[in-house]
Formats: sequence, C-alpha cells, structure tokens
Amino acid sequence: MAQDSTPSESTAPLTGKVAVVTGSGQGLGLAYAQELARQGADIVVNDVDQEVADRAVAAITAAGGRAVAVVAPVGSTATATALVQGAVDAFGRLDILVTNAGVLRDKSLLKMTDEDFDLVVQVHLRGTFTCVREAFRWFKDNEVAGRIITIGSPTGQYGNFGQTNYAAAKAGIVGMVRTWALEMKKAGVTANAVIPVAATAMTETIPFFRSAVEADRRGEPMPDFFRKDLGFGNAADVAGLIAYLASDDAAGITGQAIGAGGDRLQVFSHPRPVVTEYRDGGWTFQALRQEFPAIIEGNLQPVGEKLPPLPEELKSESAAQ
Repeated sequence: MAQDSTPSESTAPLTGKVAVVTGSGQGLGLAYAQELARQGADIVVNDVDQEVADRAVAAITAAGGRAVAVVAPVGSTATATALVQGAVDAFGRLDILVTNAGVLRDKSLLKMTDEDFDLVVQVHLRGTFTCVREAFRWFKDNEVAGRIITIGSPTGQYGNFGQTNYAAAKAGIVGMVRTWALEMKKAGVTANAVIPVAATAMTETIPFFRSAVEADRRGEPMPDFFRKDLGFGNAADVAGLIAYLASDDAAGITGQAIGAGGDRLQVFSHPRPVVTEYRDGGWTFQALRQEFPAIIEGNLQPVGEKLPPLPEELKSESAAQ
C-alpha cells in the first residue's frame, strides 16, 4: 500500500510526488508541468499529439526532471484509467492531478451545433470528471492524501459572448470542486479550481491584448496595465499557484476557486444572495409586480467581465502592430 512521502526540508517541496497534468504538451499545461517538476515532482505529460508530448517530456528531462508521456484524448474513462496507470507504471504512485486539457468551439448560440457543444463539454467537463474519479479512487485505495487541481476560467465565473459550451463546462467544474471537497475530506484529499488569466493562443487573436502578447513574445515585461489592472500575464504567473496547491503547505485549502494572472491573485466567493426579502403568504405574481422593481433596483448583477478602457499609449501600440 503506497504511503505519502515526506520530503526533507533540504529537498524540493514536491520531491517524491508524482503528478499527472492533462493537456500539458504545450501552453499553460506545459508551464504547469514544468513548475511541478521544478519543485521536485515526477510528471506524466498528456497530449493528443505524440510529437508534442515527446517535446514536452524532453524539455522537462533536459531541465533535470523526470517525465513520461501518455498520448490520448481526455474525456473517456479509458483515458483517465490510462493516465493513472501511466503514473503508477512509470513512477510507482500518484499524488497530484491537474486537469488542464481543453478545446474551444466558440460560436454564438444560434450558430453553435450539437457537435460544438458536446465536444467542449466532453473534454472539459466530462474529462475533468473521469480523470478526477480515477485519481481519487487510487488515492483512497492507497491511502494517499492527494491533490486535485482543476482548471476553470473567467468565462465560467462571468459568462462570455460566443462561449455557451465553454461557460457551461467551466462553471460546472467549479460546482464539481465544491462537491468533491465535501466527499474527499475524510480521505484527506483536496480539490480546488484555478482560474487562470494568461496569454494563450486564444488571447493572441484579440486586439485588446495584442501589446501584452507581443511584449511577452519578445521576452519583455508586459505593461503594468495588463499585469496589475487586468491581472493578465503569462503562463509562468499561474504555474506557481498550481505547484503551491499541490504541496503539503496547502493541505487545509479545499473547495476553493482561486484566480491567478499577472501580478494579481484572487479568491472567488461562493454564490451568495445579494438581497433577501420575505412576505407573509409568499410571493404571488401580483405581489411581485408591485414590489419586485423596488427590490431589484440597484441589485441587478452584471453579466460578462467588464474590461477597463485600453490606455491611449497602448492603443497606439496595438494599432502600430
């Protein structure tokens, strides 16, 4: 029966731990995998492309880490089982699961097909569910106080035009995390959602973020407007939170949605009522017609994430590029 390892103070904090990171061949997932390896963990890289996965493994091993690849699309129970078994076969155990794999099929509601919706939900939501279920099964059977780190999105918190499928999946992931925190507590396993805000292939196409993405590509610091006002940075700005939540230091943190990006860190509240009113006899249609306008005035909740205006100097930079 596998037991938790307890690295000494002189070793990296995740030494002796093994992590599976889905969707870690490139981008944010690769940054997460590399940071976990930097902190001492052995890594199972996952991607759908063998060449991409092999490059990620080579990058981790070249930096002194240990990694193997499991090439498979996330979503099915078969893939989830293969990922857990891949960790056990290569390194003898599993301690950390990061469910990063994702896909986008952005379209407005009337243009979104069943296939567009199903694919995004299959990878993000079902893929998170199946991978977490298999990892938790292994943790519980082997008495390992493991770490589950799922990846949410601002879209799942606020909504975003053209992302019905993605918003549903990402909001669902946070809902599952809150439930898993309750179900996993007795086993000592934690479950949290990270909400990253970082330069990705998607943000590269958005003019608003162009000057930040271009600066990052040149190896230059992003303007403070992005890093501080928007909490928008690069993948490395999120990776530290992933490694921290995977560590023994975070043993008491579970059921949380935590945002990271640029210079900003955020802990999201659980949904709470902003106003509560009572009426003897209940709220009939007529009572609502008479009283609801006064109740809701000033309490309507915003939808979508509201970005501040782009500073003039950054507007000119974006236009020049």
